Amino acid sequence: MELTSSLLKAKARELGIDCIGIGAVERYREAPALFAPLSLYPECRTVITIGMRIPRGSYRGILEGTHWHNYTFYSYNRLNTVFRPRLTYALSCFIEDCGWEAMPHYPGGPEVSGHDDPPGPGKPPPDIWLSARIMAAGTGMGEIGHSKVFLTPEFGPRVRIGMILTDAVLESDPILPSGTICNRCGRCVTDCPGDAIPKTGEQSCELCIQVGDQALRWGDVDMGRCTLTHHGLNNRISPFLKKDLPNFEFDVAAADLTEEEAYMLTHVIAGGIWGRKFDAPDEGLIHYYRYIRSHVGYFAICGARGCICACMDSLEKRKAIRNLFHNSLYKRRPWLMPVQKDRKIGFLNASREANLDRRFPGIRAREYGYNQVRTNLEEESD
Repeated sequence: MELTSSLLKAKARELGIDCIGIGAVERYREAPALFAPLSLYPECRTVITIGMRIPRGSYRGILEGTHWHNYTFYSYNRLNTVFRPRLTYALSCFIEDCGWEAMPHYPGGPEVSGHDDPPGPGKPPPDIWLSARIMAAGTGMGEIGHSKVFLTPEFGPRVRIGMILTDAVLESDPILPSGTICNRCGRCVTDCPGDAIPKTGEQSCELCIQVGDQALRWGDVDMGRCTLTHHGLNNRISPFLKKDLPNFEFDVAAADLTEEEAYMLTHVIAGGIWGRKFDAPDEGLIHYYRYIRSHVGYFAICGARGCICACMDSLEKRKAIRNLFHNSLYKRRPWLMPVQKDRKIGFLNASREANLDRRFPGIRAREYGYNQVRTNLEEESD
């Protein structure tokens, strides 16, 4: 069977793949060595990217402040690690049934590439990771919007991307110029609770790369703030942080951390244990983060308020994408919580103090802070 671009796209539709793009590997010759398809697979001739839609309803729980699991499961981790990879696998098998090698590539973390020593002379240091968004832009599947999120003509920002490298030569799709879908409206900027996305129209805050015959541009997102917010160290968007660390007044919008520092903080805290918490369901430093990591394998707390939700609302309202809905995304004003607390909770160990006061009223008399606590409670009752 002769493999052609049209045959491949027909098979993708048959499998249930929502979007597909095809690009000649020469388009990525300007890529840095540790991000280049030819470093990963020297005989590669064509890059193929596929997109699986994110159900719009999977954002509803976080938008309403009623349910967080759906976003991590259906919009992020499991869509990236289970639902989409099985179709990347199936399409790779179809390519190989046609006699061409197909290398499925998981969209991991390019920022950690080059960790180990080269396995031999002339080899790059592994692992080589490709940027899914840049690869997808080079295949013409869509464009990178101002917020760095990938946009397709069908679904806007509601996609997760898979990649396949092959030694087959296939007809390429045209690359979409920057600005085809994203009109730099700025909704992602104003709605990002971490203040991570730079204002539109400021060239000094833009990144630009050459892919094929197109210069692609997007905002130079503060990935430290983005990561802190995404993984729940932003007081504005996490009731779980507020509950378990009530006096933590860290303002992400004023932070100046690298992405890796933000990852270290968020993952260490999310996986941390602390055995001196009274009335806690487990020893997790922040119970929900530890629970959802064990249940789903990941934890995404922000729900992409600016980069995806505000963006899709804007795109839908101006009918700039094809997948539209009868009802608008926002039913009411989006909720946010204050960074600052009303008053300090507790003195030495708030959970112990609350637990003992409930179980044994008066037993803490003459302990540090007890009289001040009683005064505060009396003032509130007045």
